Amino acid sequence: GGKQLEPLKYAEVAVEASVSRRRAECCILGTTSLLYRCLEKGVSVALVLRGVGVLLIEGSRVQMRFYLDCLEKVTGERIQDGATFKALQQLDMVVSQAVPIASLSFTGRVIIFPK
Repeated sequence: GGKQLEPLKYAEVAVEASVSRRRAECCILGTTSLLYRCLEKGVSVALVLRGVGVLLIEGSRVQMRFYLDCLEKVTGERIQDGATFKALQQLDMVVSQAVPIASLSFTGRVIIFPK
């Protein structure tokens, strides 16, 4: 409540991605449109957030799994303790960047964004 929405600044995204503003806008609108259609039809999707982790959406189940280095940056500490790492794995909070994204889903079928 009380949060104000701001329009996406396509020009800033374009500069950051080193593409034209038109290309940035087309990519963003195309991706959000496809994501909307997938969610509407109940198709499982995974949003790969570079340097952060994977947001997995399967039906009404939404789960965020973080890359270990992201958690270390947030906490400001290296997670070298085996017990801590094992606990994070058991809570399904951490995922390796080397793990195939499809293996995170129940069905093994998932549309991965971005491609």
